[in-house]
This record gives sequence, structure tokens and C-alpha cells, in this order.
Amino acid sequence: MTNKHLIAAGLFGLFSATAQAQDLTVTLTNLTHSIYFTPVVAGAHDASTEIFETTTPATPELELLAEEGDFSGVSGLLGNAGADVIDNPAGGLLASGESTTFLLSNSSGNDYLSVAAMMLPTNDAFIGLDSWEIPSEAGTYTVYLNAYDAGTEANDELADSIPAFPGGDAGTGGAGVTTEISTPNVHIHPGVIGDADAEGGISDLDSSVHRWLNPVAKLTVVVE
Repeated sequence: MTNKHLIAAGLFGLFSATAQAQDLTVTLTNLTHSIYFTPVVAGAHDASTEIFETTTPATPELELLAEEGDFSGVSGLLGNAGADVIDNPAGGLLASGESTTFLLSNSSGNDYLSVAAMMLPTNDAFIGLDSWEIPSEAGTYTVYLNAYDAGTEANDELADSIPAFPGGDAGTGGAGVTTEISTPNVHIHPGVIGDADAEGGISDLDSSVHRWLNPVAKLTVVVE
């Protein structure tokens, strides 16, 4: 059932062997120019659990995270499935160029790693890793993460539709890039359009500040 897609543009050192209980040191780095990540949720879980799947509609828990930055639903989903969960390791927003490192001791059977956080300012873009099999062999593994669109909100790029503009770069008076949801399923995010008009145009996002290219994050996992 679980699609072993990665929010990853690249993956190195993936082993097919199933990991046993072990300690993981996980570092998430924001690779964007000016985008913030909302508080992160991460968990080690079993093979039957997933937090999202491309080409299928977002769950209510993922919608809450992708539109509002509220990880509580995803955290609850993981916790109810018996996952080893870490909430908000950065203690708030993770700014561009910054990293957060956390320890995760996955209990026996929780052999898959998932991570998620909203991207700000966007309508419903998120970074995430779903059901990455944790290698059984000790070492350092790197996954590059793409941005995903939850498919739950039109990407109008208007300040009224976005929960926060950290950095104070909000424009005003935008007409809206679109009023339509391009696809109701989770998919790779098409990217931000923005414009150069701070008091009008089609977007309230600044094209010189808020544009980004994939990958948008790097995940480093040290298996001990």
C-alpha cells in the first residue's frame, strides 16, 4: 500500500535489509533562499503506516499541516500507529540555511522514517518524507527533499490565504494567480510564480525572494 516515493530528488546508501532497534541522529537543513519551514514532525514507524502518498488525496491530518502548519494531526496519526515520534525539534520555524538535529530511537518494527513540515509563505506546499526504509547498516545517509503540493488549496499566492509571512516580505493587492486547484491529489509542487509589484500584480509573493527550486531540504540520517 505504501508508495516508497521519497520527497527526495536524490537518495544515497539505501539498503534493502530491515533495520532493527537502533539510535538515529537526524539533521534537517533548509536549502531555500527565503522560505521557512513550520515546526517539523518526524517519526519512525512500521511498514503499514504512511503520512501521505502521491497521486492520492491528502488526509485531513496532512491538509492541516500543509495549509496551517499544524503538525498535531500527523503527529497523532503516527503516535496512534505506535511510531516513535519527534515533534518540533527546532523549537519553532526553521529559516533558510538553518538546520535542526534530533535523536530518534526507533523501537523494534518501526523500520521506516517519515518527516513533514509546511513551507511558508505558500498556500499548501510542504516538505515530507514518507516511509523511507531505515538502513540496517551503521553509516551516514543523505536524502534530498522536494516540495509537495497537498492539492487541497488553490495556489493563489495571496496573503489572505497564507497563515504567515515570516521575514515581513508580504505584498498586498494581488489579483491572485489562480482560483482553481490544479489537481486534488498530492503531487510535486509546481513552484511559486510571484511578481515584482508589492502593491498589486497577480501575487503577494515577491518573485525575487520567494521563488525556490527543488530540492528544498536535505535530510542526513546517521545510523548507529
